[in-house]
Formats: sequence, C-alpha cells, structure tokens
Amino acid sequence: MVPLPPPPPAEPRPSGSEVRGALSRLVAGDEPTVADATTLLAARGAELTALLDAAAAVRDAGLRAAGRPGVVTYSRKVFIPLTRLCRDRCHYCTFATVPHRLPAAYLELDEVLEIARQGAAQGCKEALFTLGDRPEERWSAAGEWLAARGYASTLEYVRACAVAVLEETGLLPHLNPGVMSPEELARLRPVAPSMGMMLETTSVRLWAEKSGPHYGSPDKEPAVRLRAIDDAGRAGVPFTTGILIGIGETRAERADAILALRAADRAHGHVQEVIVQNFRAKPDTAMAHDPDADLEDLAATIAVTRLVLGPRMRVQAPPNLVGEEFALMLRAGIDDWGGVSPVTPDHVNPERPWPVIEELAARSAESGFLLRERLTAYPPYVQAGAEWIDPRLHAHVAALAGPDGLARADAALTGRPWRDPAAA
Repeated sequence: MVPLPPPPPAEPRPSGSEVRGALSRLVAGDEPTVADATTLLAARGAELTALLDAAAAVRDAGLRAAGRPGVVTYSRKVFIPLTRLCRDRCHYCTFATVPHRLPAAYLELDEVLEIARQGAAQGCKEALFTLGDRPEERWSAAGEWLAARGYASTLEYVRACAVAVLEETGLLPHLNPGVMSPEELARLRPVAPSMGMMLETTSVRLWAEKSGPHYGSPDKEPAVRLRAIDDAGRAGVPFTTGILIGIGETRAERADAILALRAADRAHGHVQEVIVQNFRAKPDTAMAHDPDADLEDLAATIAVTRLVLGPRMRVQAPPNLVGEEFALMLRAGIDDWGGVSPVTPDHVNPERPWPVIEELAARSAESGFLLRERLTAYPPYVQAGAEWIDPRLHAHVAALAGPDGLARADAALTGRPWRDPAAA
C-alpha cells in the first residue's frame, strides 16, 4: 500500500503588516521574490481582499493592452485520451491505469478521428491529446501495440494522429505527451500549434521522499520538468504550463514554482498561459482521503501568480474544479477558463463535469466579463506567424483565426492537406 503524503511542514503565518508590505513592493514594480510571494500566499481577510484587487487591476491592464478589455477566453475542444498507460505513479491520479483494465493500450487512429469528427460537428477547434509519459518504457503491452502498427514510440504515434486530425477534420492539435527532448519537440512542432506540460511543483521533497505524491515518477523530478519547459522555449513552441496546489507543498515551495515559471517565460517568451489548478481528491487513489485544496487558498495563489507573472500572461483556473466560485476566480485575476468540451468529459477529472459553455458565459457576465472563444495558441503567437507557428500549420490556423487572433465564430471546420517536406 502506498503511504499517504505527510502534511506540509508547519509555516508561520505572517502578520497583516508583513502581507501589506509584500503587496506594496509587488504593486510598486519591485522584482518579485520567493519571500514576498510566500508571504502573500498566506493573505486572508482584508489583506486577501487587497491582494485580489491588486491582481485584478493587473489583469485588467493586460486585457486593455491586448485590445480586448473585459474579455475572458476559453477554448472549445475535444479531449483525446490517446493512452491511459504511463510510466509514472502519481499518488493522486486516476487517469493512468494498468493494461488489463483497458480494451487496448492506445486508441486506434480511426477512434481518434471519430472523436475529432464529433468535435468538429459541435464547432470545436482544438483537439487536446492527453496521455501518459512514455508508457512503452514501463508496459510491454504498450511497446507491442506500437510495434504491431509500425511505430517506434508513443511520440511517433502522437505525431501521426495529429497529422490525421489536421487533414481529416481541421481541428488544431494541442499535445500533452509529457517530458520531451529538444529533438522530440522539434519533431512535433510542425503538427501542433501549441503544446503543454504542467510543472505542478518544484518541490524535490514531494518527488524524492517515499511518502511524497510524486515518488516513483521519473518524469515528475522538478529539474527534469523545468528543463523540458526551457527546451520548449528554445524550440519556439507556444507552451501551456502551470502548478498544482494542495498536494503537500509548503507556501514557500509553491512560491518557488511560480517564480520558476516566471524565469522560464522571461528567458524565452513561450509560456502562453499558466494554469493554477487545485487538488481535488479522487477515489481509488492513495490520496483519496486527503482534503481538497481550499478555494480561498486557490484564489490567493491565482492572485500571486498574476502579480508575479504580470499583465501579459494569461492565467487560468479550470472551471470544473472551482465549485460555485466563478466570481472569486475572476476577482483573483484569471482571464481564461481553459479548454471546455461540449463532447468529451475531462478524462483527468472525470468526476467533475464541464460547465455548459452557455453557463460559463453567464457566470462570466455576472462579473462583468464577455466570454470569447480562442484557439489552442493564443493571439500573440497566432499573429506572430512563423516565429511561433510552423509554416506547415499556417493554413490550418488561418482558417480558424479572426483578425484579433481569437477564434472566428463563423469558421468552417474542414480538413486541409498537411505535407511533411521531409517526405517530399
């Protein structure tokens, strides 16, 4: 039996004056520090209200600078769980499973295309591929399935599926295949306008200690994930990442993760959005009886993330994990609700249904925001052309993008040829 993670080490709660001082420094434009971010994460009461107000003001300034004041976004997508096998063993995950619990190690290509076609019929523009990290390195069933169909690796199969989705449906692939090398990123960049991988945490303690939630998961070593995020920047890949809160990290460890994402984006400019995701306990996991992350704590973390990362960054909270607290998340400084599907469930959080898109629009409007659909790549990357989007994808992206880089409401979903120059 996997031991439960211990509670995080006790941390002293800062005084109100310490919180106000840290907030004053960030609002004044001082360079963010782990110490100040850690202090602000503890804000409650009047200090939390001031923190949320400051974060919302930074978000609003960023939206004005982007030419869409008062607009929050989402991506209309289908969720393609290409394989639920994984070489990692995260103690809170129900997505990853074992071969004998699956009808097959991977979805067949025609199954992938059927999901994508259903999405196209419902106006979706994103095909979100989610899968475990390199399952063939742990499970012989995965390697045998791939070899029987002529694929040398999971990532080679991901690439083939992405090309098929582009050519057959016109949906834009967003790939979440885990840690990738520079060569693998370069190989996948021509078939996907964006990719992603959650950092989750920079806490080595949660990975190295036997009771930690990431123990036994080679791809969750923080240094490995940070290197992969940096490699995505060097490869010119618009990248989605984020943190997961409430898995046993301290406030200082959480602050360190936020600052690490700031450093990665400052180095390469490729981090297009940061997700702040709250832990929700799931049955049949080692952490099934752990408490869910507190939503007030989530709001404070979103606000700190906004202040640290600034007005240009897009900050997201998954709408199916926040209960009824849509307004609180908007007060905290988010400007995106992430991918929402009218077709497929959230396979990573299957017990938490997506809100209906019309409901999400109504909840946003209650807080004074207009909900707009975006593409899997955000407007600055769409509009920058070849610097961020491979030329082989330009026609696919242009068919769905409006002049402002967001999704066109009248875009026609249809397959378009994709040609690999190496095969010419």
